[in-house]
Amino acid sequence: MPKRSTYHHGDLKATLVSTALRLIAEEGIAALSVAEVARRAGVSTAAPYRHFASKQALLIACAIAAAGTLTEQMTRAQEELPHHEDGSADPVEATAVSAAAYARFAAENGSGLDLIFAPELQNAGDTDLLQAGRGVMDALLPSALEVTGGHARDALELLERQIAAAHGYAALLRSGFLSRRHPTIDDVASHAAAIARSLAREARQAARADRQG
Repeated sequence: MPKRSTYHHGDLKATLVSTALRLIAEEGIAALSVAEVARRAGVSTAAPYRHFASKQALLIACAIAAAGTLTEQMTRAQEELPHHEDGSADPVEATAVSAAAYARFAAENGSGLDLIFAPELQNAGDTDLLQAGRGVMDALLPSALEVTGGHARDALELLERQIAAAHGYAALLRSGFLSRRHPTIDDVASHAAAIARSLAREARQAARADRQG
């Protein structure tokens, strides 16, 4: 007898996405399958195809949902920073709290930019996915550009290094590698922020030296 569905009528699409995201969090992106998502959601294996034409379509929906949540969390972290009278915040601290928010998200969800910008989705041509990806970058890039004096290439390199460190900490926590020290998600978020802060200060110093030179 099939497992009774746990979703409310009309909410199957959202249920499938949230179920797929939980599966990714537990077992990784490669483990995603439409059949397993259907089983966990308590519906027939055919039911997901009423909303998603393929596994890739479901993965795109997951990436869009992840991007929206990550953008919201990074933006909220930046908004909670002390602001000057002109409404601006310290860009170094903005990159630090963004990295912390990213590390927390990746640790809790088992994915981050690796899902949002998954190679198999890059040529999908999905407008909503492209917009979601831009939303993530819109949350990250302005403060990095301010740190680097408006140099786009340097800003992107800074973000790459900051996110790599944050993602790495999250992955090490999830793998159990850090278990001897019994760190928490708060710990890895704090470490990611510290690294991002150090990298941003170094990048700001380099940008100032270039201007003075």
